[in-house]
Amino acid sequence: MPSNPLNLSSHLSSADDHADPPTGYPTRIMREQTEEAQRAQRERIEQSSEHNTPAMRIRAWERLHRLTLPRGSAHAVLDVVAKATNLTLEQVREEQRRRSEPAQLSQLSDSAGNHDGNSGS
Repeated sequence: MPSNPLNLSSHLSSADDHADPPTGYPTRIMREQTEEAQRAQRERIEQSSEHNTPAMRIRAWERLHRLTLPRGSAHAVLDVVAKATNLTLEQVREEQRRRSEPAQLSQLSDSAGNHDGNSGS
């Protein structure tokens, strides 16, 4: 009997699944869900810990929600970030400014470098 190309379960199984087929997959899923819940709990603690800098708290918020801090200083989610991280709105906006500085500096140096490079041609 030919194999069914639509049956992917044999290709997606892990070694654990082969050891105990009836319980391997559900056990692995439960373990992954537990690990994810633990990771999320750690991120929630990190995002509001007074021992962390505003930048560290915001990065924890970003990891927890799998989002990046918006660039717009009037974005509605900034209030949400501030509350979740126990920061002021101004501290969140300061982190936005800090993040935009390297990009601005590299753009300025690139444009200065391009002018210098073009003047020799």
